[in-house]
Amino acid sequence: MVGLTSALKTEDSPTVVTPRVRHELKYIVPKHMVDEIRAYARLFCEPDCNASGTPPSYTVSTLQLDSPKLSLHLAKERKLVNRFKLRVRTYGTDLKGTYFFEVKRREENYVRKTRSKVRAEQYCDALFEEPFCIPDLDADFEVSNHLEFLRLKNAIGARPVAHIRYERESWIGTVDKDVRVTMDRNIRYRRAEGYRFFGEDDGKWRVMDSEMGLRRPFGGLVLEIKSSLQVPTWILKMIRHFDLSRTGFCKYSTAMRLESLFSGDRYTAASDRCGF
Repeated sequence: MVGLTSALKTEDSPTVVTPRVRHELKYIVPKHMVDEIRAYARLFCEPDCNASGTPPSYTVSTLQLDSPKLSLHLAKERKLVNRFKLRVRTYGTDLKGTYFFEVKRREENYVRKTRSKVRAEQYCDALFEEPFCIPDLDADFEVSNHLEFLRLKNAIGARPVAHIRYERESWIGTVDKDVRVTMDRNIRYRRAEGYRFFGEDDGKWRVMDSEMGLRRPFGGLVLEIKSSLQVPTWILKMIRHFDLSRTGFCKYSTAMRLESLFSGDRYTAASDRCGF
């Protein structure tokens, strides 16, 4: 089980890899615009090889961690320039895939993300608590990334707060493979129950892409455009063509807001009362 010591002694590969820096642009679009936006994106993109069906999609499940005082949520709501998220992510609903431990940092207008990954049979509570329970990972830098995840988790006393799930339609740039155009639908959440992930839907999820969740007079999808530091011209033209207005929509903070409302608490701009 323990692969930490041997991994750190390996000299053939780096123990630290500089995380990729990218732009992330988010927009909320009504359902009637989706077909036109998809048709435009297909001129410059191809289906994500990890997706299936028409349109190409997959299920994303995310376990969000936060401190007892919800410091990560509040950092987002108060729009702090530099902030981070702690989360674990897997794909599909059979819980047999890979689990990714991620630290996602927002630094002014850019995003940096580091992660480590473990197989389903390796996923356990100890991975959140004991550094020397880290299994043999694919690369040395993943060990460093996992230790950083644990360092931040322990520094703020983070624990699981919310489980978020949605269907993601995904397109990859044909020329520039760093470009991704995604549209998220059927966005829902439920309270976390320890470090477990939930399988098939059982009716206990709460909808997040409604008028109330999106703070719009319509239900819709969350359009996200990711690119390297150089945003392609066709993306800028697409934004202008569809008159898209950028938003700071955050699934985790939206779940916190809705849970406060469902719990009967008063939700303020500073998020000083939350239901979790």
